[in-house]
Amino acid sequence: MRERLTDSLYGLGWSAVKHLPEPVAVRLGRTVADAVWKRRGRGVRQLEANLARVVPDASPQRLAELSKAGMRSYLRYWMESFRLPVWSAERIRDGVEVEGVHYVEDGMASGRGVVIALPHLGNWDLAGAWITTRLGISFTTVAERLKPETLYDRFVAYREGLGMEVLPHTGGSAFGTLARRLRKGGMVCLVADRDLSASGIEVEFFGETARMPAGPALLAQQTGALLLPVTLWYDDSPVMKARVHPPLEVPESGDRHSRTARMTQELADVYAAGIADHPQDWHMLQRLWLSDLRPGTRRAPDTGVAADPGAGEGERS
Repeated sequence: MRERLTDSLYGLGWSAVKHLPEPVAVRLGRTVADAVWKRRGRGVRQLEANLARVVPDASPQRLAELSKAGMRSYLRYWMESFRLPVWSAERIRDGVEVEGVHYVEDGMASGRGVVIALPHLGNWDLAGAWITTRLGISFTTVAERLKPETLYDRFVAYREGLGMEVLPHTGGSAFGTLARRLRKGGMVCLVADRDLSASGIEVEFFGETARMPAGPALLAQQTGALLLPVTLWYDDSPVMKARVHPPLEVPESGDRHSRTARMTQELADVYAAGIADHPQDWHMLQRLWLSDLRPGTRRAPDTGVAADPGAGEGERS
């Protein structure tokens, strides 16, 4: 029953919100965000627990302000995503301002293939639509399978409509397919700041141990593709900002595990800098740090929120 209700609500969002005038959709998103924040459910409390690591000196009042802004940013993501299928190509092109795009263009021109790895900052769907529309590059990503299956199908159809190839996270074949795309000079985009598998890499993240996907680093090592971290954020304008960071090089020494660990830590460091600059735009409403996840240690409250079905966390994505 709950699964059917969830699917129906997402369906209502895609069918109704996309037809609203943009100012109305913006106001609706803010109203819903404020109402959810005011209820202080498990997701909001978890968001504040995560933000407390990002801004350790923040007062309770400051954390409350950040979590309120965070929920507004999160609902902006959803309102934009519901409306993306009806945005014009011009609106998508003008909806993102990118620094360092030459790293992407040079990487694709080299024929090596490009792995773009980003955290849950801003709107990664809009960034993907910008890549397919502005740069004319199709790419492959990975999505977590959700229940009911109809909800997963909605997300796959939505992202494929934006020009993306979407692979299921489960099943074990995603990594090989991603590697084949890269060896042919293609692009892979993965949201990679939260591990969903048993093969994640432990990293230091805001002073504590977290686990992040090994996929981006492994793909770069095995295929020779360029690994580009990307961070996203909002300001007060309708235009999302993005920064493509310099490529992370594969270490020349060490075995595969040590090289993967070093590259994943470098990714985590880039993510941490971007999140620290724009903490309100980090949409992490789930438990992340091992101290919250491991039995017998301090645990933050369960969010009750499904993992983002568009995320491609490593292999995962």
